[in-house]
Amino acid sequence: MRFLSMIRVDETTGQQPSERLMTEMMALIGEMSAAGVLLDTAGLMPTAQGARVRSRFGEIRVTDGPFTEAKEVIGGFAILKADSLEEAIAHTRRFLQVHGEEWDIECEVRAIEEAPDCGMSGG
Repeated sequence: MRFLSMIRVDETTGQQPSERLMTEMMALIGEMSAAGVLLDTAGLMPTAQGARVRSRFGEIRVTDGPFTEAKEVIGGFAILKADSLEEAIAHTRRFLQVHGEEWDIECEVRAIEEAPDCGMSGG
């Protein structure tokens, strides 16, 4: 099964990853990728550089960022391959542990619904 681990951050803090965090994160990403557990991962640009597109009863509206009403936003993601939610949580714990005590972040882990084969690729 595939799982999406969404990393929530408070982007108003302006906190940046330390050199230690980047070094340890790259090592963890390399290890998990080689093991076939980590299928993809990336950080996201700040909401100031994004937009929300909403369909409300057929009317589509676009709102440019930043999104001041949202304190916590998705700051990154990881797509994991795991046999169960518990295993995906264990992998996500490793990502959080690398951040150490200086970060206040959380991850939401959810299974990716596998669509029937309709000609689209998808892991």
